[in-house]
Amino acid sequence: MRTRTVSALLAALFTAALLLVPATPAAAHNSLQEATPARDARLTTAPTQVTLRFMQRLNPAFTTITLRDAAERPVPAGAPAVDGATGTVTIEEPLGNGTYTVAYRVVSRDGHPVQGSYRFTVADPAAPPAAVPSPTADASAGASASAPADASTGADASAAGADASAGADDGGLPVGLLAGGAVAAVAAAAVTTLLLRRRRPS
Repeated sequence: MRTRTVSALLAALFTAALLLVPATPAAAHNSLQEATPARDARLTTAPTQVTLRFMQRLNPAFTTITLRDAAERPVPAGAPAVDGATGTVTIEEPLGNGTYTVAYRVVSRDGHPVQGSYRFTVADPAAPPAAVPSPTADASAGASASAPADASTGADASAAGADASAGADDGGLPVGLLAGGAVAAVAAAAVTTLLLRRRRPS
């Protein structure tokens, strides 16, 4: 009877230990509890601030909150104002319609960094759309900028080829004349020698 009781107590303690062990690291790490604007929110009025509330108190020296637009360009915002477990950044310019990404990085009590991000959308009927650079315009601008350089390069190459061919033609005429003169001189010498040999016996 006692053996069964002891075994049951040990099994209960072991089960309780298994349930508590996974919860310990999770409790030590910080996590985002609430966000304004909320995740995946669709706003009809552009926000002027982003506020994040975490499970644990924040260290102002290790708290980062940033905002980027749909083109991944940073949106000007102030430094995070930390109040306990809440961090707030003030947006320094009006937001146009479009999708924005909030990114954060904080540190837990155990020193473990925690980071994450989420998106929200501004769809204000009275606000202008967010300016997004056109890839087609950038590509055409790059092509037009490189075209003169390519054309000049081709012109330079053609001019260089023309100069080279002209130099080869100019150098070829004197060499041909010299070779022809040498052949004529050798022939004349041979004829003179033959004539002198024929006259000596007579």
